[in-house]
Amino acid sequence: MASDSKGTAAAKQRSSRRVTWSLRNRPAGSPHPRTLDNLTANLGQVSTVAVQRLSTTLPWFSQLRADERSELGLLAQRGISSFVRWYEDPQEPVWVLTEVFRQAPTELTRSISLQNALQVLRIVVDVVEEKVPELAQPSDEIALREAVLRFSREVAFAAADVYAKAAENRGSWDARLESLVVDGVLRGDRSDSIRSRVAALGWTDQGQVTVMVGATPATTGPGSVDKIRRSATRHAAECLVSLQTDRLVLVLGGVADPRRGLPQLASVFGEGPVVFGPEVDTVFDAKYSADRASAGFRATSAWPQAPRPVDSEDVWPERAMSGDPLALRAMVDAVWEPLSMSSTGLVDTLSTYFSVGNSLEATSRELFVHTNTVRYRLRRVCDITGWDPLIPREAFVLHCAMVAGRLNSPH
Repeated sequence: MASDSKGTAAAKQRSSRRVTWSLRNRPAGSPHPRTLDNLTANLGQVSTVAVQRLSTTLPWFSQLRADERSELGLLAQRGISSFVRWYEDPQEPVWVLTEVFRQAPTELTRSISLQNALQVLRIVVDVVEEKVPELAQPSDEIALREAVLRFSREVAFAAADVYAKAAENRGSWDARLESLVVDGVLRGDRSDSIRSRVAALGWTDQGQVTVMVGATPATTGPGSVDKIRRSATRHAAECLVSLQTDRLVLVLGGVADPRRGLPQLASVFGEGPVVFGPEVDTVFDAKYSADRASAGFRATSAWPQAPRPVDSEDVWPERAMSGDPLALRAMVDAVWEPLSMSSTGLVDTLSTYFSVGNSLEATSRELFVHTNTVRYRLRRVCDITGWDPLIPREAFVLHCAMVAGRLNSPH
């Protein structure tokens, strides 16, 4: 009995070696004709079983629309027919992409996720593998089973490639859509279409909105916008990004700590000045902030020592000299009119202070008042306008505002 058992085991081992040897030495692309005939004849039956298995095995399949279920059924049928054709001619190039997915990648990736697509392909492979004993000749069974395994590997890689390309295309389209949205917002477009596009990008108006403008980073690529957005969302609740040739525009919503966050965000811009506009209530009011930030960006080259980033209001003199009417109007409204309506001689004190070279003692002699009186009046100027005449840069802003006020005065 022991000798018979050993003999049977040895026979099975020899038989296995013979099959393996025949598989390795069988010329590529020459399966048994009977196996090919069986595969071709049973193609419809195997496809039907695969489609039925989809509906009974996958819980989410029945929740799809009819056209989506039909697309998946066609995907399964194309997979099986492509396998048969490839098994007949393994040297055929790009068979997976041309046959299994054909022109369906866009619809496929919109209908189901990559995980679900791989579940569909796994069921197709399982059905084919189950049919191997029925379809293959004894000498071809191992070869056919290994071909199924290679098929499953290749089709999985092909599916991943299709989804990766679809995701890349969606990312490029999202970046273009975002640039169009930012362009519309900066033009003051309040149409329903721009509102729907803003909503599609996930903007929910979480807090005050400001716009930052600066130079485009030195290196830009497919992932640049995502990298900038990740940096921005560390300091802001929401962000829209637009790369406009030589400049980068950020529309920021809900900046938690502007004093700390905006200087941190300046690092995502290229070399040169970075300007941020005043805060507004909603993204559809961002034009107000963007106009002032853009004007400041154009004019900041006249102030080499400007901080980075700089408030657009801090660049009023340079903006006014570059022909920005918004800056002229802002200086008149914020400085000249409040001072001119004061009855404590602030305009005369400030004018004298500038004319004598910003000297407190010389100003007091010119006005025949005590130095403390001059100091008190200059503090009143700071309280009313927010600009301190004792700080050289702010004194320059006040001086330009006085000039702008006189030029715009009806008298």
